[in-house]
Amino acid sequence: MLPELFLGILIQNTNMLDFKYQTEQFADIRILRYQVKDFEALPIERKEQLYYLYKAALYGRDIIYDQNYKHNIIIRKTIENIIKTYSGDKANDDFGKFIEYCKRFWFSNGIHHHYSMDKFYPAIAEGYFKSLINNSTASLFPLRKGESIEEFQLFILPIIFDKNLDNKRVVLDHGVDLVDLSANNFYENVSQDEAELFYKEKLASDGKRPPSHGLNSKLVKEHGVLKELVWKADGMYSSAIKKMLFWLRKAEEVAENKQQGEALQKLILFYETGDLAIFDDYSIAWLKDTSSLIDVVNGFIEVYGDPLGKKATYESVVSIRDIEATKRAETVSGNAQWFEDNSSTDKKHKKEKVTGLSAKAINVVVQSGDCSPSGPIGINLPNAEWIREEYGSKSVTISNIIEAYDEASKDSGALKEFAFSDEEVALSKKWSNIASSLHVDLHEIIGHGSGKLVAGVSDPSETLKNYASTLEEARADLAALYFAIHPHLIELGLQPDIEVGYAEYNAYIRGGLMTQLVRVELGKNIEESHMRNRQLIAKWVFEKGQADNVLEKKIKKGKTYFVVNDYKKLRDLFGELLREVQRIKSEGDFEAGKDLVENYGVQVDYELHKEVLERWSKLNIAPYAGFINPKLEMKAGCGRINDVVISYPNDFMDQMLEYGEVYGSL
Repeated sequence: MLPELFLGILIQNTNMLDFKYQTEQFADIRILRYQVKDFEALPIERKEQLYYLYKAALYGRDIIYDQNYKHNIIIRKTIENIIKTYSGDKANDDFGKFIEYCKRFWFSNGIHHHYSMDKFYPAIAEGYFKSLINNSTASLFPLRKGESIEEFQLFILPIIFDKNLDNKRVVLDHGVDLVDLSANNFYENVSQDEAELFYKEKLASDGKRPPSHGLNSKLVKEHGVLKELVWKADGMYSSAIKKMLFWLRKAEEVAENKQQGEALQKLILFYETGDLAIFDDYSIAWLKDTSSLIDVVNGFIEVYGDPLGKKATYESVVSIRDIEATKRAETVSGNAQWFEDNSSTDKKHKKEKVTGLSAKAINVVVQSGDCSPSGPIGINLPNAEWIREEYGSKSVTISNIIEAYDEASKDSGALKEFAFSDEEVALSKKWSNIASSLHVDLHEIIGHGSGKLVAGVSDPSETLKNYASTLEEARADLAALYFAIHPHLIELGLQPDIEVGYAEYNAYIRGGLMTQLVRVELGKNIEESHMRNRQLIAKWVFEKGQADNVLEKKIKKGKTYFVVNDYKKLRDLFGELLREVQRIKSEGDFEAGKDLVENYGVQVDYELHKEVLERWSKLNIAPYAGFINPKLEMKAGCGRINDVVISYPNDFMDQMLEYGEVYGSL
């Protein structure tokens, strides 16, 4: 997935002129809303289907909390009980700081920051937190059997406040036990070596179409024996999955067409059995459904939360096709073979025949799990490499999320602060909307959909391990960048002028080397895979282009800027790096991949970082943003659905409390 980096995208679609996109800002977070265009015009059958998929999506929400950290649900129930029943003073500063902690917790689906993966802490004393517990309804806390409130406090307070306990959800550092040091809930009493050997032995018995071993399970060691706790209807997360299944079955009954119905049937069977071969069957059936107006992503999808890239977090995206915006995406996918043939990658790493690449733009109706509250602007699935090579992939650009980011970010001052010249600012304002949208399409459709593994190379999560995600995102970004100033894009009608690509190059270098650093605490390395990818690319081309002055670091009035001097040579460098990253993936070259990421994607220039943070702080812009979902409500009468009504809540805390009360299932 491509996260919300490219915020300067202009989409002229505002059917409610007074719609308020941003509702509040706290800590490093902005809370936004998005609209669902043309929902009211849908036939009742499609509204009914969306309602069922909406309910299924939200009933899976608890799973992401538990996957992120085994105590997250206990903490969530604790803070939500305090908010509802605390009898003390709620108007003082300390209670306000407690509420901010709660909002940060909901936003990150747990006690670890959604991007940096670091544990964050309440800006209040532990004693005050204890008093919040003591002055709330004791019987409504998630007490374990026979546990007193005093024992409960001794258990939960260190989890929240101890800075030496489970302080990072995902560790990607080289040379340490990634499984042992990561606080996620994917492994128990298992070392990295044990986990890797366990799945290596499973993979050894597979043929050319291996299931994604470990995708839907927790690996534990009991009495010296490794076993998987599978996430399925009668397994781990049973209570949540059974509620999801209830609504998925209702959605399948009103499926839009036969192909969609078959895909939903296979998804239901997967949740019932936990059989990963059935999940592959579902993924293929979902790929074949290219004509439906309604679509859904639902399952254990994202592997960024596991340092080994095996375990997948739950997520769901329920959407409606954006018919007009889909035309651009279809042009890209329809010319996929041309892009593959004209890529800078080695011929032996290219697909001889590109098949099955479908693309569209969507308006999301609800997001849940790993993609909420902070969600992507593009999706490319499925993840299984053999399915992608044999059947292709489906790419989506999320129009209304992009629109919301853009509307909320207009005139923020960030562009003027970090762009070197008035000409660079003007170029961005003129073309950034087209440039960024096109980058998303090329990244998702061409980048993720290109290339092949050489014979004998297994899944990248096996060969490239903890560097696989970063390198895959780099490959997709580099494909988009390589073609950004190709004249054929103009011939295809994808962009009106070569300057569109110039604007994208400026923005990418500016973001990769500077502005994304506002998301990293001063003195720390870059941890998140997408951010590592962007710095890797920008830092590599800056270094390799020094001899020809392709990129230049300039100082003006004491401020640092990075300026592109030669766009054509910069494109050549993007192409050179794309060729190497594709080779690394195709051949499973772990050492080369590790060197690229560690040398270019991880370390941060301290002085530059300090400067960027100081400049950004004056703009008063939170570096992260996420969303309040729309709300769907069923209007029934005489035993049947008469209508489904959509509304747009504007209070983040109210929605989080409602979700916990209505959809809490674990």
